[in-house]
Amino acid sequence: MAATVTPYNTEESKKAQVASMFDNIAHRYDFLNQLLSLGIHKGWRRKATQKLAALQPKKVLDVATGTGDFAIEINKQLKPEHITGVDISEGMLSHGRIKINEKGLAQKITLTHGDSENLPFAEASFDAVTVAFGVRNFETLDKGLSGMYRVLRQGGMLVVLEFSRPRKFPVKQLYSFYFLKMLPFIGKLFSKDARAYTYLPESVNAFPDGEQFLERMRKAGYTDVTCQSLTFGIASIYTGIKK
Repeated sequence: MAATVTPYNTEESKKAQVASMFDNIAHRYDFLNQLLSLGIHKGWRRKATQKLAALQPKKVLDVATGTGDFAIEINKQLKPEHITGVDISEGMLSHGRIKINEKGLAQKITLTHGDSENLPFAEASFDAVTVAFGVRNFETLDKGLSGMYRVLRQGGMLVVLEFSRPRKFPVKQLYSFYFLKMLPFIGKLFSKDARAYTYLPESVNAFPDGEQFLERMRKAGYTDVTCQSLTFGIASIYTGIKK
């Protein structure tokens, strides 16, 4: 198992460091997401949301919701009765609530502060659980997967969208150069938190992607697990069912 990667390498827990990091960059997070991904992340979210189309969930939990982009996309495509977003960073949530209010979605999407690994919801509360670019930030991955399984109803689906590592030439080499050199430079320039954007490639490299992640999902109880690679392997969509 890869060593734990933390944002600031201090004595604080990974959980506390992740919360501080996202609080620090919350004011520039949406802008940098758009800039650094060239907008590709929007298409990834659309494809991840489509995985839930056949299920037509009424109640959705978006874990590590950040500023609520995934929750907003789910509402746009699927029109569930209600979406609950939970995140450990109050700074990110504050910016998310502004967006949701501006879009007139306050009655459809609720953003709440909470720990993704200790979800404050009853068992079998949701038809679907989603996570976009959040599971690699969990302090204890297996605990987070088990917690999301607990709050899913029987037959419910987990959808995880996460960065992965391209394996083929020349995408692997181009990806490594961009992630290790360009991304930290641009992130520091605009966010004033250099460490946040060096932590990103480090956390991606440490994450057990592909079949390794599917095996962790199976261990947590999910069945019918799948992995769809996106954009030459830069990201992946993982799905699993609670039987």
